[in-house]
Amino acid sequence: MLLSVTSTVISIFTSSYATVTALVTKYGYAAIFGLMLMEGSSLPVPSEVVLPLAGLFAQKGLMSVYIAFLAALFGSIGGLIIDYYVGYFLGKEVVYKHLRLFRIRKESLDRFDAWFERNGTAAVFISRLIPVVRTFMSFPAGFARMNAKKFFSYSIFGTAIWDAVLIAFGYYFLSGKSATYVLTAIGVFAIIIYLIYHTFTRRMGAGRKAQ
Repeated sequence: MLLSVTSTVISIFTSSYATVTALVTKYGYAAIFGLMLMEGSSLPVPSEVVLPLAGLFAQKGLMSVYIAFLAALFGSIGGLIIDYYVGYFLGKEVVYKHLRLFRIRKESLDRFDAWFERNGTAAVFISRLIPVVRTFMSFPAGFARMNAKKFFSYSIFGTAIWDAVLIAFGYYFLSGKSATYVLTAIGVFAIIIYLIYHTFTRRMGAGRKAQ
């Protein structure tokens, strides 16, 4: 089961490589902003591909690493604002009826919602550093009508760390490498990302059952 899911994750990540590369090549910073806006609003766009490639492009001198970071950060912030206010104004029941638009399972969002209720403000910051979970957490915060100032402050801080680390990964570790090396690195990265997510969600589930 684990090997099958991991293989699927790798396939998704590597197939995204060509698409993201083409978009960033053609549209530059606008592509980074748009892709991260989509990722931040829970659409199936992998920041784990977008940001390392942005770092790689910056290292090659095709764009500024600082502007690429800002484009990514503002895109991410825009996305999480959308999800927060969707949850805030529409509420849980309406969001649940349209989860297919975000490709989110109801069971997953239930776990994240319960985890948010247990951990409150800390959950907002921590979630921004956890793969997959990071794009869902805005909904529970909106459902709970969490103080917007606190939500955005912790979210922006956590998101900035995530974006900076992934861009730095592309800038320092993918530079001067062949496409095969880059794809292999993304594949290995995909395995790590999946294992982190898998471990985290299992612990969330265990914690919920224990209560």
